[in-house]
Amino acid sequence: MKLRNLFFSISILFVSTVVSFAQNGLWSIEKAKKWEKEHPWYCGVNYIPSNAINYTAMWDKTSFSPELIDKEMLLMEELGMNCVRVVLQYVVYEDDPDYFIQTFDHFLNICNKHRIKVMPVFFDDCVFGVNTDPKIGKQSEPLEGWYAWAWSPSPGCSMVVDERTHHKLEIYVKDILSRFKDDNRIFVWDLYNEPTNTNFPERSFPLLYKVFKWAREINPKQPITSGMWNGNQKLNDFLIENSDIITFHCYAPKEETEKKMNYFLKFGRPVICTEWMNRVAKSYILDILPVFKNANVGNIMWGLVNGKTQTHLPWGHRPEQLPYTGEWQHDIFKGNYAPYDQKEIDLIKSMIEK
Repeated sequence: MKLRNLFFSISILFVSTVVSFAQNGLWSIEKAKKWEKEHPWYCGVNYIPSNAINYTAMWDKTSFSPELIDKEMLLMEELGMNCVRVVLQYVVYEDDPDYFIQTFDHFLNICNKHRIKVMPVFFDDCVFGVNTDPKIGKQSEPLEGWYAWAWSPSPGCSMVVDERTHHKLEIYVKDILSRFKDDNRIFVWDLYNEPTNTNFPERSFPLLYKVFKWAREINPKQPITSGMWNGNQKLNDFLIENSDIITFHCYAPKEETEKKMNYFLKFGRPVICTEWMNRVAKSYILDILPVFKNANVGNIMWGLVNGKTQTHLPWGHRPEQLPYTGEWQHDIFKGNYAPYDQKEIDLIKSMIEK
């Protein structure tokens, strides 16, 4: 019995250590507020080039498109937008680390040319089609009528659930953080997009805990975070306790967005809504952007130029439902760079100029 109690005590200690380790190095509220004062009100987009069907295509040797990215960053600069959030792709790094580092640096230079700061995301659990594990090389073409048909998570479900592979992911995270930890072109590190958004929710926690630990060991000068996106209390408690600044997702009407925003502001840290704007769900730019501005809450909407991801369609849209005649879910520019709604463009410009 004593031996069993000893094992139990050790197990409890181990779990407690895993959940709380990321607090080592957590910014104080004072440091976080100082960071907020030294930075502008952030307003931007979750960015993926219009010719990329997923983030693998954005970074891959076969399809990285700096000329197109430059054109689309110019659109943002003309709006006055000052930030983008982008998901990195582990399999592209794994294939050729030097290439990936150079390509990421090239992307940062393009953004910097247009006075746009970058929020990189290391991991992403989301899947909208059949690609639960990404593969390098030429990606699938769009399946017309299917929202985000070939979306590719990072690193993919197989590596997330197989902890024997996590040492490879540690190398990836620490390599990139070490190289860019003092880089002024990056304003925040988002460590994991929507962890648990998978068929195996609990299996995401080990990697989530580890990526916070790895980031704290490198100790970048930029704040680290991961956004709250659902009602998972275990997940949200961990993220609130371990993020330097608070980030969240909210694709909801004005009243619900404002309620969530005010809840997160109570923690005293800077707040950024890192995903929002879903016209189908009544998350409208004209309604909500002034709310964020008045509260000095940063915001990163989805997305910029409509393209191969077909994110103008609602979540779950399938080819048999074509033609789609409703309002666009995401994106503020058409493929020819014409605004979807000029009123939205005018408001964005006016809000940022204030």
